[in-house]
Amino acid sequence: MSERKVLTKYYPPDFDPSAIGRVRKPKDAGPKVQTVRLMAPFGMKCITCGEYIYKGRKFNARKETTEEKYYNIPIYRFYIRCTRCSAELTFKTDPKNMDYECEKGAKRNFEPWREAKLAEETEEERLDRLEQEEAEKDAMAELETKALDAKTEMAIADSLDQIRTRNARLERSGGTTVVDEKLDKAQEAREEARKRQEEEDEEAARKAFMAGTGESVRRLVVEEDEEAAVDEVKKTAEPMFARTKKKKKDLGAAFGIKKKAVL
Repeated sequence: MSERKVLTKYYPPDFDPSAIGRVRKPKDAGPKVQTVRLMAPFGMKCITCGEYIYKGRKFNARKETTEEKYYNIPIYRFYIRCTRCSAELTFKTDPKNMDYECEKGAKRNFEPWREAKLAEETEEERLDRLEQEEAEKDAMAELETKALDAKTEMAIADSLDQIRTRNARLERSGGTTVVDEKLDKAQEAREEARKRQEEEDEEAARKAFMAGTGESVRRLVVEEDEEAAVDEVKKTAEPMFARTKKKKKDLGAAFGIKKKAVL
């Protein structure tokens, strides 16, 4: 492998420098084109595939100088490719509005000069625009109302069909259905059972409060002596919280230890 940085180069023995002539290339016809690196100046949508290209995305673009001018200011055209389908998108400078203008292959998401045009419109144009917007709104509202009415009519028709079916069933069964009869009988049976249970409870309570002779039971009166005895029992049953000292046990005598007599 040869060296990358060399001071001398090889010339063959039959090399003739006078045979090398200077040849000028023909000038490129048409506008001047050069490759530049740029960022998307505005958000746009590709018409071919629907891909959104947001402002600030970087591209390798071809810059072309057009023949158009605005007050001797040249207008440049840029060619980029869609990031999804590689379709060619074209936009150019707009010195009049100090912005860029989307030309081909894409649609701009927001065009600021439209607001200026709306501000400059006359009274008649504004009224026409408002009438057109109201007509569009009325058409949408009418469509929504029609859809709601159709839904309501379908619900009413379903309810009427259910009512007709039920009436026909009642007429065939003689006014009441078998299910209704069973429900009525079950309700009556529950009412009878509840009444019977109440009567039995009343009879048992009446018998419980009657003596063997048929007289009602009376409350016994407690005599004074019995009351005094009850009070005495209550007093003795009350807990005592007085502190009592326990007598100490002589553990020395249990182990055979004798204490010396105090002199």
